[in-house]
Amino acid sequence: MNGKFLEGKTTVVTGAAKGLGRAIALALGGAGAKLALVDIAQEELSETQDLAKQQDIESEIYICDVREEFQVSKLEQEIKQRFGNVHILVNNAGTAVRKKLVEFSLDEWHEVIDTNLTGVFLCSRAFVPHMQANKWGRIINLTSIMARVGSAGRAAYCATKHGVLAITKSMALEHVEDGINVVAISPGFYATDLTAPLRKDPQKNAELLSHVPANRWGEPKEIGDIALFLCSEGASFITGTDILSDGGWVAQ
Repeated sequence: MNGKFLEGKTTVVTGAAKGLGRAIALALGGAGAKLALVDIAQEELSETQDLAKQQDIESEIYICDVREEFQVSKLEQEIKQRFGNVHILVNNAGTAVRKKLVEFSLDEWHEVIDTNLTGVFLCSRAFVPHMQANKWGRIINLTSIMARVGSAGRAAYCATKHGVLAITKSMALEHVEDGINVVAISPGFYATDLTAPLRKDPQKNAELLSHVPANRWGEPKEIGDIALFLCSEGASFITGTDILSDGGWVAQ
């Protein structure tokens, strides 16, 4: 792949303040993409932009709650005014509440469903017309190994990730003739801020890694590299599926 093969392509990354979203944004920006960095955490989002500036990546930050229709509509207008049509959308914003289903409040249920699932719907609906106008586009939805399996205490999260994979398949079929590829990335256990408490606890760390054939945590850069490939012409025949990156977890 040409080092700057995404030059001129505008990319929206939700949940770009840290972790996998930040890694994906910097990977795509490093290939020449202009970045619209989206999150609700302004301080950490500014840190992502600072890292982008250090690499001479053009970027702008946008504070937006992807659960809110009005905010997403405003986001679309602001990004179009600043960058023009969007070419790539990375739906990465997500959250989780870990408890048994019968212990969930309705507000907690909606927090997970609205962020992880409705956010994908709202952002995709907003930016697909840009890609249709371009006659080219890439939508990358971040799912999880939980899109393939269940997990006790994570019913809402699993429901959303199964749902995101289903949306990925449907959207791919709806927009294949528009030149838009829709693919999901399903990470396993990665070394991010969210998993830091597990990694710092020797017993919990050892227990988790005992179920990962690769016997290590994934590095966020690896997800960035997958996203980079999915935006290349070498991946132009990949749509309507997910790419598992889990060290062999689901293969067992």
